[in-house]
Amino acid sequence: MNIYKLEKDIHVFCKAAKSFPGGVLEAHQSLHRLVSFSPQRQYYGISWMDKNGDIIYKAAAAELTPGELSKHNLETFTIRKGDYIYIDIKNFMENVPAIGPAFTQLKSDERIDPQGAAVEWYLNETDVRCMIRIV
Repeated sequence: MNIYKLEKDIHVFCKAAKSFPGGVLEAHQSLHRLVSFSPQRQYYGISWMDKNGDIIYKAAAAELTPGELSKHNLETFTIRKGDYIYIDIKNFMENVPAIGPAFTQLKSDERIDPQGAAVEWYLNETDVRCMIRIV
């Protein structure tokens, strides 16, 4: 598997999905209404399983300048630095169903951080990197 080294923590501002997977698109749309689009801004999808086995999903964006997103009263989350295994999906909007199997494959790796989250990193408008932190 491919490994990407995230050199520093990434602090993001999030909009939670009301449900998974049904509420994912709405969470991203709601976030994009609040956060101005910029090709320089990093966008993410972050998910993990809660104690009841339900998937929690958050659409997220990083600030371009300190303090610019704090005015929206959004939740915050920190994507922790470290090594991540990943699978890139090209033209993801034409193949959204490929995201689930990519994470299934990643989760089968014995090295994944049990306290980690699944991260979708939207590299640009067409490509997404599905990644999970390893220990």
